[in-house]
Amino acid sequence: MNIKEILNWRYSTKEFDSSKKISNEDLQKVKDLLQMSPSSTNIQPWHFIIASTEEGKKRVAKGTQGFFSFNEPKVMNASQVIVFCSRTGADENYMQHLLEVEDKDGRYPNEEIKQMVYGARNIFANMHRYDFKDLQHWLEKQVYLNIGNFLLGVAALGIDALPMEGIDLKALDEEFKLREKGFTAVAAISIGYRNEEADFNSPSKTPKSRLPQEEIFTILD
Repeated sequence: MNIKEILNWRYSTKEFDSSKKISNEDLQKVKDLLQMSPSSTNIQPWHFIIASTEEGKKRVAKGTQGFFSFNEPKVMNASQVIVFCSRTGADENYMQHLLEVEDKDGRYPNEEIKQMVYGARNIFANMHRYDFKDLQHWLEKQVYLNIGNFLLGVAALGIDALPMEGIDLKALDEEFKLREKGFTAVAAISIGYRNEEADFNSPSKTPKSRLPQEEIFTILD
């Protein structure tokens, strides 16, 4: 893997080739990327809605009406579109559920370490719940960690992606009854394969631009 080549190849794809679909094998790898993302204290406060069919993508496209209509074809022409959702809270039932799943997976060599991890996770959650009063924001930050991991991961698979915050999140919450389930939509990402000839944002037409390294790094010798 040449990481620099992957970084230069990846871009926010504005035009997808609707005739090209992600294989079932690669779609499983996409799911693995979503599942295995890091998160603070391994809290994993996410849920993902994956739309592959025309009907499913139309439901997601309800979030692209009105002001956000410019993103509708980016949903409909993609192979899949994924709605990234965040938990709105992390109550005791969820904390216990996490702990038991980790225990079942063999994460804890003994009960003492299991309870130590449980206590530490609650300490951090309670800091954000009571001291900083930004628990939901902290949970959403973990979803954005997943998004960053996901964008690089799918690029390594040769799959194009477009992250979209230009979408009606409330409409998606209502369409999928997310709030009743303890979640809220954070963003959507379309994935598939680029239509390079039609895409003005392709690196061959619009070269990438980033701030120079001497400006963004402080190297401590």
